[in-house]
Amino acid sequence: MTDEPEVPAEEIVIAGEDELKKAIEEHDAKVDREVRRLSRRGFIVAGAATVAAYGAWKWLRLAKREGDVPCPLRRGLETNEKISEAIFSTRRLSREFPPSAITNARINGGVGLQANYDPDHWRLSIEGIAGHPPASLSLADIQSFPRRDMTTELRCIEGWSIIVHWTGVRLADVMAKFPPPPRTPFVAMESPGRGYYVGLDMVSCMHPQTLLAYELNGAPLTWQHGAPLRLAIPVKYGVKNIKRVGTIRYTDIRPADFWAEQGYDWYLGL
Repeated sequence: MTDEPEVPAEEIVIAGEDELKKAIEEHDAKVDREVRRLSRRGFIVAGAATVAAYGAWKWLRLAKREGDVPCPLRRGLETNEKISEAIFSTRRLSREFPPSAITNARINGGVGLQANYDPDHWRLSIEGIAGHPPASLSLADIQSFPRRDMTTELRCIEGWSIIVHWTGVRLADVMAKFPPPPRTPFVAMESPGRGYYVGLDMVSCMHPQTLLAYELNGAPLTWQHGAPLRLAIPVKYGVKNIKRVGTIRYTDIRPADFWAEQGYDWYLGL
């Protein structure tokens, strides 16, 4: 039997290093080709996305506007309103909190308010009453209805919220005495002089936690918080909680709304 010549160890090491180097070079080349391929694809995708974004922006900018909002966005808001209305129920109550949760009442939003307004001359006008002329109520008239208290969250569309204790009367109780015509869908509310105004759906107005409030955290309303009477409606965002209500009007036509005219959602339900 003939013995095969032995390969020196140094040659084995060199051969192994050459194979390893070759494998590394092949791997690096493969990675480089993949990076170039992805870079080209990424550039094409980014370019297409940029063109699409610019086209969408230009389309929205040139689109007809409704309430200072492009029509396509307004359609989106209307879809959101329909969904919110579909799931709303007067049986679903907003969470109520213990007295320990009450926070300081934040002052925010003074549209329609005047510091020198004399509440002694204030009256609440209710218009559109079924079969009757408008009613004019004093604060004492309002306070003659059953007193209601609740501690709920007031949520601002800007993102902050506070826990406040409201005292007042149910709007539904007032509306029972001064009823709208059957199947009236909307309620308009305005501050004196119509400096501020909101539109509301009738179902939300009939919610048991919707109050005409005359006290906040155990004290009469200050002028900054809408004295002598304001709306407290925890099923809506804060901008719907109109201060210093001067007029309530029942209507078949969806009423104007101050912030909806600035581009916000009209319904603004929670």
